[in-house]
Amino acid sequence: MTTTTLAVLVPLLPFLGAVAGLLLGRTAPGFVRPLAVLPTLASLVLAVLVAVHQGGGQAIDTHTELTPTGSVPIELGLHIDGFAALVAVLVGVVATCVQIYSTGYLRDDPRYPSYAALVSLFTSAMLLVVYSGDLMVLLVGWEVMGICSYFLVGHYWETPEARAASLKAFLVTKLGDVPFLIGLFALATDSGSFQITTVLGTVASGGLHHPTVVALLLLSGVAGKSALFPLHTWLPDAMAGPTPVSALIHAATMVAAGIYFVARLLPVFHASAAAMVVLAVMAGVTMVGSGLAALAQDDIKRVLAYSTIGQLGYMAGALAVGDRGAAVFHLLAHGAFKALLFLAAGVIIHASGTNSLAVMSRMKDLRTRVPDAYWTMTVALLALAAIPPFSGFFSKEAVLGAAEHVATGHTEQAPGASGWIVLVTGLVTAVLTAAYATRLWLLAFRGHGTEAPDHGRQPITMTAVLWVLAIPSLAFGLAFGPLPDWFDGRDLTPVLTTSVLGTGLALVGGIVTYGAWRHTTALAAGVPMGAVAAHPGADAGQVEAEAIAGHAPAFGGVAYAPDPADPGRLLLGPLHRHAAVGFHLDAVYTVLFVRPVQAGASLARFLDREVVDTYVRGAGALPRWLGTAVRRAQTGNVQTYVSALLAGTVVLVVAALLVATGA
Repeated sequence: MTTTTLAVLVPLLPFLGAVAGLLLGRTAPGFVRPLAVLPTLASLVLAVLVAVHQGGGQAIDTHTELTPTGSVPIELGLHIDGFAALVAVLVGVVATCVQIYSTGYLRDDPRYPSYAALVSLFTSAMLLVVYSGDLMVLLVGWEVMGICSYFLVGHYWETPEARAASLKAFLVTKLGDVPFLIGLFALATDSGSFQITTVLGTVASGGLHHPTVVALLLLSGVAGKSALFPLHTWLPDAMAGPTPVSALIHAATMVAAGIYFVARLLPVFHASAAAMVVLAVMAGVTMVGSGLAALAQDDIKRVLAYSTIGQLGYMAGALAVGDRGAAVFHLLAHGAFKALLFLAAGVIIHASGTNSLAVMSRMKDLRTRVPDAYWTMTVALLALAAIPPFSGFFSKEAVLGAAEHVATGHTEQAPGASGWIVLVTGLVTAVLTAAYATRLWLLAFRGHGTEAPDHGRQPITMTAVLWVLAIPSLAFGLAFGPLPDWFDGRDLTPVLTTSVLGTGLALVGGIVTYGAWRHTTALAAGVPMGAVAAHPGADAGQVEAEAIAGHAPAFGGVAYAPDPADPGRLLLGPLHRHAAVGFHLDAVYTVLFVRPVQAGASLARFLDREVVDTYVRGAGALPRWLGTAVRRAQTGNVQTYVSALLAGTVVLVVAALLVATGA
């Protein structure tokens, strides 16, 4: 079987599994779980074979025209280089782990068949984006992911949080997709093709007429899909969906798609220095803002959501300084430890009956209830905080090293301003990342108080995948040596200066947070917090749904908890209440966009009902009135009809005589 055939089967198998799962979900429920896991697992195996065959060498390019479309053809093509081969393996690993995990997490969920099918379709769409050699075909996968995220985030549609989050995710990403589509058409118009290799050739020859405009239009879609400032606000709210969905979205699909797109088309953005600076500013604000917000969140999954936004900022920062190798290296490392963090968080929520860190901090010995989640999440948090020798250290240092080279003028692959912006904000974010990672670990696993509810041991399908993902979270960073052969050949070895600075700042953030926790933890016993969902026989999904639904009534908001024992409150001071609500960006967007749109809709409704409908009703009323008048003359009495006929005749005769005599 040729490499091209194998590559075609990689996205096709999950798609066929999704179709079969939807068709057989009700009639043959026993086949649902195998149809969810086996096609995804087979796709992973084939993706590994494609990566082995590709071997970091010459890119695999093949294409065939789908249909005649005029001057700009749309082609079904593959473009598989080292980036695509490795990202596809990441997607396969995470999707397989999520499907296996979900068989236990949602074992009693009546909507599991549709859920599993949507996860498979989600996986297929991301793999299509990764392997596609044509921008229009890539756009199909891009939009299918948006639809899948809408349904999966809204899986617990009985809760208002899930309904609102799914709609918000869909609308915010579509807001970015409109200019993104315009940018794709502008790119294809200048290059005469949607084929990626042709587009890159046009850019290399200087044939792109308006590079800044095109790049900024494309960045709008990337900001929405990859949750970069200012279109990042949908991602924390998307935590209202099931935890396995969060792992899939954050680690290997959806948010990774935007970063991968920029990496694939980096020469387009590199053609405009202004666009590179804009991307650097977006990355810097995203990193620092998300780090501050993560320190103020009470929902364990919202902390992880803001951490994802921050790590995406690092990836965007690497792209802003022109090093896509560092960006994709961090994307791969982050995919492993972020999937692990979310899946471990699902185990913790099931064991504790709550998603609130304030409530967990008042439970003793929670770590002994979930030893698998405790140890593997510790590994993942160390990777997130970029502590050596965990994977996050090597990948994050590759980003900071690339920024340092640009900032100090060692390379001119990007504007110097981009380098300084990414370097400074990246180092500040290193402190914040270690701080909120330490806070999460202390509040979740070092609590004091009552016993956690006994929900029994989690299924082996939920705990086994944690250890699988712990391996790359620990060791993948050591791949910094051979990875350049798969990428652009640029060295990914950590730079001494940024390594010492980054690690030192991370240690400072962790130690300061630990000191704040020791100072505030004594207050926890005097302030009881919240309640838990206790269902010893329920699956983890039901426990999580009740925990999400119960958080806002207990604390007054989905992110907030008035906990004086929270070390984040001490560290942030007066900034805490603003950071807890994402610095009021939702309120700003409500004033700038939501209310004007609602006002416009109200005006349109008024004009439709009171103006247009008035004319329509009037057009129908006039014939109705005339009909009423005529109907009254139709009495059915023959004498009346003859009398009227004679009267009319007399009138006509008299009128004729008057006219004839000239009177």
